Amino acid sequence: MRIILLGNAGAGKSTLARQLVARQPAARLSLDAVAFEPGSPQRRPLAQSVAAVRQFIAEHDHWIIEGCYADILEPVLVHADDLIFLNPGVDICVAHCRDRPWEPEKFSSAREQEEHLENLIVWVRAYPTRSDEYGLSRHRALYGTFPGRKCELTQPEHFSEVLQPR
Repeated sequence: MRIILLGNAGAGKSTLARQLVARQPAARLSLDAVAFEPGSPQRRPLAQSVAAVRQFIAEHDHWIIEGCYADILEPVLVHADDLIFLNPGVDICVAHCRDRPWEPEKFSSAREQEEHLENLIVWVRAYPTRSDEYGLSRHRALYGTFPGRKCELTQPEHFSEVLQPR
């Protein structure tokens, strides 16, 4: 199993990744862990992020990588067997962001996470119109060029269908 989960913030990537790992053990990497300088909102140089993902891939036979960073994923996409594009729509992503429990790997406290929520929601709502590596157009382009098995999931109630054995 070598799977990449792609989508907007709040799309359900982390939840689906945890469910997939529960079904079949695999190493899991959230691109948030390699995209930013430790303890900083500053992005790492792209080459460093890509190198970290390549190292992760080299160290694990079975893995799931999840994130919204098309610029990091594009150079490593060739290593994936499956690409799952979670695209449930902006309103669902916003609702998921509002319902998200505290993420201690990203924020020092639940309060700090709450203080960043409105900025996150503005960012999530811009998904359809952004032309950067986080936007729908870049995700669609990545999805369109992937030669392996792929699926786009638009209904959260259908996300569990990818959990069925092949």
